Amino acid sequence: MIRILWCCLTLLVGTAAIAETAAKPVAVAAEAGGKSAVAGKADPRAVIAMKFPGIKAEDVKASPLPGLYEVAMGSDTAYVSADGRYLINGDLYEIDSRTNLTEANRSGMRREVLAKLDERDMIIFSPAKPLHTITVFTDVECGYCRKMHSEMEQINKLGIRVRYMAYPRAGPGTADWAKMESVWCSKDRKLAITQAKNGAEVKAANCGATPVAKQFELGEKLGVNGTPAVFTDRGEHIGGYLPSQRLLEQLEQLDKVAASASR
Repeated sequence: MIRILWCCLTLLVGTAAIAETAAKPVAVAAEAGGKSAVAGKADPRAVIAMKFPGIKAEDVKASPLPGLYEVAMGSDTAYVSADGRYLINGDLYEIDSRTNLTEANRSGMRREVLAKLDERDMIIFSPAKPLHTITVFTDVECGYCRKMHSEMEQINKLGIRVRYMAYPRAGPGTADWAKMESVWCSKDRKLAITQAKNGAEVKAANCGATPVAKQFELGEKLGVNGTPAVFTDRGEHIGGYLPSQRLLEQLEQLDKVAASASR
């Protein structure tokens, strides 16, 4: 994450210019607005936003820690000093409650994104009366993805609804990518993904643009770096493969934590 943020800084003004701008944030703000500014009176959000391409002042939020501001970029969050000179890479915890405040922010962002997705673009395996819903970024060539899929009947019996999203880890232009395109082009996607994960060849006519590229891009933005990547409907990142019973236990534990936090 720090690499991405630093690249953004470098692209904006260059390493040397960063130091100069950080030393004179008020002067830069005044010049940009065509107005004089009194030292120390500049809006810290505006000062910080100038350091990051594509970030606006309203995108910068005060953090729970006085003197630090949150800058969100995709699934990453950085903490920046009010004068725009210092950046902290890492998660912020509240000691008394042992709450990871940074992860809570990430979950909120992921929840909003996942709730807006069109399920017609997914491959869904669901019990008649689901108790839990998970969104899984999956790859037909991934060993643990195949292991998870082999337990799908049991997962569904436990009341867990699975929404598959495509995440061919090898990337665009690869055989892996082509296989997942074929799965999403198939008339029966559920059968096709089962066959592909069993190592069978899936043949499907070219159907033009599929959701694979968009889903892969979304996975990148959500910080997916391995498959299967499992998310709850609240945006919590469970991680990778878990045996079906342990998956249920994890979901139930997260429900309890969420219920306790809402009281």
